[in-house]
Parts: sequence; C-alpha cells; structure tokens
Amino acid sequence: MPHALIRTALACACLALPSLALAATYTVGPSGRQYTQLSALVDSVDLEPGDVVLVDGGATYSGNIVVRSGDRGAAGNPVTFRWNRSVGSTRPVLSGGSHTVKFQQSNHVVFEGFDVRGGTSSCVFSEAHDVTVRDSIIRDCPSHGILGADNNSGSFTLEYSEVYNAGSGTHRHPIYMQSDQVAYPGSVFLMRYNYVHDGNGGSLLKNRHERALIYYNWFENSAYQELELIGPDCETQQSGWTPNLRREDVDLVGNVIVHTSSWRNAIRTGGDLNGRSQGRLRMVNNTIVFNRSGIANAVLVQLGQESVEMHNNVVHQTGSGAAPNILRVHEASEVETPYCAPTSREPWSSGRKVAGSNNWVQSSAALVPAELTGTLRGTDPGLSNIGQLQLRPTANSPLVSAGNPQPPTPSAFPFPSPLLLPQFDPPQRAKLAIGAQVARVPGARIDIGAMEAAGGGGARLRRNGSQPLAPLRTSGARAPAASASQARAAAAHDAPAAGAVAPPASSAGQVLRAQSTDVRITPPVVALWRRWLHWLASDPFGRQTVRH
Repeated sequence: MPHALIRTALACACLALPSLALAATYTVGPSGRQYTQLSALVDSVDLEPGDVVLVDGGATYSGNIVVRSGDRGAAGNPVTFRWNRSVGSTRPVLSGGSHTVKFQQSNHVVFEGFDVRGGTSSCVFSEAHDVTVRDSIIRDCPSHGILGADNNSGSFTLEYSEVYNAGSGTHRHPIYMQSDQVAYPGSVFLMRYNYVHDGNGGSLLKNRHERALIYYNWFENSAYQELELIGPDCETQQSGWTPNLRREDVDLVGNVIVHTSSWRNAIRTGGDLNGRSQGRLRMVNNTIVFNRSGIANAVLVQLGQESVEMHNNVVHQTGSGAAPNILRVHEASEVETPYCAPTSREPWSSGRKVAGSNNWVQSSAALVPAELTGTLRGTDPGLSNIGQLQLRPTANSPLVSAGNPQPPTPSAFPFPSPLLLPQFDPPQRAKLAIGAQVARVPGARIDIGAMEAAGGGGARLRRNGSQPLAPLRTSGARAPAASASQARAAAAHDAPAAGAVAPPASSAGQVLRAQSTDVRITPPVVALWRRWLHWLASDPFGRQTVRH
C-alpha cells in the first residue's frame, strides 16, 4: 500500500478514538510531578491547542524557558501555562537566564499567574502572535521587563499584572512593544488593569505597535517619560515594510499617570530618530499628575504625529510655580534628522491636527491648545489627597459631572473604533486580581479624569469578583475587547454612532468561567497515540518532512 494511503488510513482509524480530542494537562513541580523544570517540559514535548501546563507555586524554576513554534495553540484554543494554585501559597518564580521566558513563534499562548524576574536581556520576550500575559508579576529585570520582537510578533495582551524595577539606561524599558506589520498586519496591543511603576531606566511603556489600546492602568515613577508612543524601528523591519505601510494609533482611556522624575515629559508621541508613527493619539478620561515642580509637558509631539485628540482629561502639577505645558510641540528646528526615510523633522506628518473637549487644567497651565473646547481652569482639581496619591475627586471637586458624555469624533481625523468612555477604574497603586476591577458608575454626567467622585455615582460596584456576576449593560460606549484578537476584529469597523446601545462590556467573568471549566487529563494511552501520530507525520518510511 502506498505510504500516503497508510498514513491516511491510520489517521482515519484514530478518529474513532474520541478521547484523542481531549487536551492534555502537564504538571511541573519540585516533586511528585511529571517535570521538575518548565524548561525541561517545553524542550521535550510539543504542546497542542488546548493543552494546559500547571506549575506548582511556592517554588523557583530556572529561566531560559523557550516556548517554540512546535508548542503553539490555535485561535480561540490556546496553549495555557498557569500557576497551579492548589499547591504553594505563592506564585511560581521563574528566575534568571538571558530571556527568562521566550515565546519563539509559539502563537496563541496564555501565560498566567507567574512571578518572572532576573532575565539579563528580558524577563518576558514575545516573538509570537496572540500572546496573553495575565495575572503575573514582572520585576527586578536588569534590562527589559517585557519585550516585543521587531519581527514575527503580532497581537499581545497584558492584563491584571504588575511590572516594576525593570529597565536600564535610555534604551531598555520596563515594557517595550512592537509588532511585525508584514507578518501580522492589523495586530493589536491590548493593555488593561495593570500597575506599572518604579522603572530603573527607559520609559515605563515604549510602544511601536501598530494599534495600542491602553485602558485602565496606573503608571507611576518612570526614569524618563511614562509613555513613549512612536513608530516602528525603520532599521529592523522585514522586507516589504515601508513607513507608509501602516499607521500606529493609540487609544489611551481611563489611565492614571504620575510623573515624579526630573524628565520633562509624561507622554511623548510621534517619533524618534528611528521611527515615525504618523498615527493618531486619542486621550479620554486620564488623570496626569506631575508630583514635582519644574518644567512639565503633559504631551510632547515630535517627528511625525498625525493627530492628537483629548477629552475629559485632568492635568495637574504640585509645587510652587506650577505651570504645566499641556501640549508641547518640538518644531523641526529643535530636533535632529531621522536616520532613515522619511527624514522630515516636522512634528506633524500632514499639518497640525488637534481636537478635544472638557479637559481640566490649572489656571497657570501653558500651551493649552486653542482647538480644545469647553476647557475648565482652576487652581485645585479637588482630588482626595494628592500628597498620598489618592486621586479620586471629592464630592465638591470641579471635575464632578463636568466631562463630555459624548466626546465628538473629529471628522477630519477620526480614530477607528475607539472606546468611547471608560467603564472601569484603574488599579489603585496595587496589582489587581483577575476580575477585581471596579465598575465606573457616573453620576448625572461623567466626571473628568480617570475615576468618578466617591459619592458621585452611588455605590461602587465590584464586578466579577470571586463569584462572577453578569456584566452590566452600558449605553453610548463600545466595551473594550475581550482580547487583542477580538480588538483587532473591532478595528475593522467604525465607532458606534453617538447614543447607540453597545454590546455588554468585556467580561472578566468570561475569563473566570473559562478557567473554572473542568480540565480533562489525557490518559497515558492517548498521549502515546498522539506521540505516535507525530511520528507518522514525520514520515517514518524514509522521506524527511520539514517542521516549522
């Protein structure tokens, strides 16, 4: 019988074994488990879609863990690495190595519940598409904390995590994200419910990703700016890439940004000498606090930004002589010539484009864009306790019910599929557990800034806690995507019309319910069958098959 027919017949016979459809569960722990090191497991097993790796807590495991292309999941059916919470009261620690954990073209992977530290090049390195890092602590990284590769990287989700004590110098950052616009066009970086603080170098977030959705995060104490939002590095792209292939857009909604360093900028957007974004920055309901005196730029534009849109933001500076610049623009005469085309030094890619409404700024603030409408000015934003960084408005704050409930989209430069208004609070200077986000409940009208006043919206409602609740329905706003892959699909559609009823908000409860699903462990005989199928796929009859 021809070899191809033999393989086909054997494969058809295997379909008669229903247990083959079951995902496998692998265990890692210091004793009594299948593997004692996570690196040993991924080096010896090709993980399949739906497989789960449970890693015991209360133990430390060696770094240099490389999850390769043979360990990839499938869209909607990822490979999952997860803390086995039934063992050990603390998270499993992954420590050391060059890249402590590297996802090397291992697409569709979830990484949940780990404490990652000590990688000399990075703690987490993603060279893959559709990777989710959830409920993890990334810390004490002498170089990059989380690093996205220039090539072979696509969508990435970071949620419910804490990143601190990472970065070094000017070029290594606590979080540094980029996507491969040739290999994975339309990919999304979704960052939500994270606490990122105390950077040792670089910017807390340096983003070169094609589309970044940055929702409900607390950023504090960067060595340089908290957010650097620029274009792809022109010197590292694949063949077929051009600066005009894609635009790099950022939707920045419901975040707290606390700037304490002497560096002048909280946010820098547009480009550096290696890459222009030529993209659109949309800022809605963010709280920006400069917790020191001296020159302060809330937003600095340079080297190729298309547009800036600002609604319902509050910008405040403490100390004597406070006069923060709201939108500082580096003109062509103030910057060097970029290293590669386009070599224009102009701050705007196609002329100045600025719009916005209902922002609060200090009376002493400078460089307040004339294009902004409904701007409120005052000496005190009425936050609970700025000295202790308790940044919720008081009941008598001028921010209360002063926001725009329907931020208008500029017709000349509309942001594609934005999150209209925030639906949750950011973390309060602490890591959030999965599903522990607090729903934002506006009063008569939405407040300015990242949080509602303590009494302005009635009782604070915790959603999807230990007992998941059905998500609330909201009107007039598009809910954040449940994952980067869903967000990418949403980007293909226009924003909902003003006043339109949107679908329910993204439900972390759905995540929790998915986690509570019974895990079925593959019987040894089935695992043996699967390995035998891999052997058949390699053509044991003499013809070599190349695996990628």
